[in-house]
Amino acid sequence: MSEQLLPGYIIRRGSALDRSLLLKFMQRTYQDLFPNEDFSHLEQTVKQYFSSDTPLWWVDEEGKQGSNKGFLSSTSHPPIACLWVGNAIDQIQGNRHAHIFILYVVPEYRRRGIGRALMRYVENWAIQRGDRQIGLQVFQSNKPALNLYNQLGYQTQSLWMVKFLSAEQ
Repeated sequence: MSEQLLPGYIIRRGSALDRSLLLKFMQRTYQDLFPNEDFSHLEQTVKQYFSSDTPLWWVDEEGKQGSNKGFLSSTSHPPIACLWVGNAIDQIQGNRHAHIFILYVVPEYRRRGIGRALMRYVENWAIQRGDRQIGLQVFQSNKPALNLYNQLGYQTQSLWMVKFLSAEQ
């Protein structure tokens, strides 16, 4: 089942059959930010976390929804955006809440309000299921995403810190 997300765009729920397409979208997301890296390991993330409890939505141009086969093929009409959501537990209050694994809009469709509309969509979905917050992780270098989330009222609650280790220590 699909519904209009914005004029000219529809949103539809993904299924377990979309595993390989989700993986391709995830790899594109990270390759946009880190073009020289290999992201084949993301297959394990999809394998471990993608389930009926972690909904996936696709955005298509109205009238151009096509087969998901041939994601990079010019003869098909692949989705132009995706949103994959999981569950997390608030470590302070102990409440379950939605956690955005990925929100990706194909570059040539950016700055058309699709990302903003997807965020509103997931916020409404989370409210309907009783969530009181939504979490997400964003790279500091991803300024367009940071700007969007700040404009939508998202606030930094914690910082994820890493230290790279070497065997010579």
